[in-house]
Amino acid sequence: MTPPPAGLLPAIELETGVRPSHTILWMHGLGADGRDFVPIVDELGLPSNLHVRFVFPHAPMRPVSINRGLVMRAWHDYDVVDPDSGLHEEMTSLRDSQRAIEALIDREKQRGVEPGNIVLAGFSQGGAMALHTGLRYPEELAGVMALSCYLPASQTLAAEAHRANSGISIFMAHGSADNIVPMALAAAARRKLQESGYAVEWHEYPMAHSVCANEIADIGGWLKRVLI
Repeated sequence: MTPPPAGLLPAIELETGVRPSHTILWMHGLGADGRDFVPIVDELGLPSNLHVRFVFPHAPMRPVSINRGLVMRAWHDYDVVDPDSGLHEEMTSLRDSQRAIEALIDREKQRGVEPGNIVLAGFSQGGAMALHTGLRYPEELAGVMALSCYLPASQTLAAEAHRANSGISIFMAHGSADNIVPMALAAAARRKLQESGYAVEWHEYPMAHSVCANEIADIGGWLKRVLI
């Protein structure tokens, strides 16, 4: 991995062809890093004539309150998970990561990829950041993929959502046996998005806090629809 330009998050990059015309920014979950989803690229079944740059950034190292202050890679700090009231989030770190992801989008624009050809994707806390950032971004994106996650800062969505992405394609998927991010949180996120006017493509799989082969196939199909 080459060092990132000054101010940008370090990331692993893979390109499926020369001069990529599309980008997928894929954020990892709490405590993982950008390597987590690299192996999935070859399993997506994307057409060979679709030249995509996959960017897998590494979240900053920070103390995480829910893990008793243990320092790990995390997009933001949070404390209590409550299916009724949601997450108690530390907003400064959430906003910092939003800006860091927006900076990666801006870099893709500088490299010739239009916002309409950029997908924000993520798993668990990374999926939460994809939703949070994508719905607030001021230019139309291709889509948001939110896997096994929740909707952060839902109370500010109405005030902060940008109309440029009011019609964005949202792919959400969750495991029915997830004991890390409870299904109740994912269902609440889906409900909030739909009540806010977003069209959500929802998928549920008999799995825990993970991904499965059927899910990867569905992701590949959705990516073909939003990128081609």
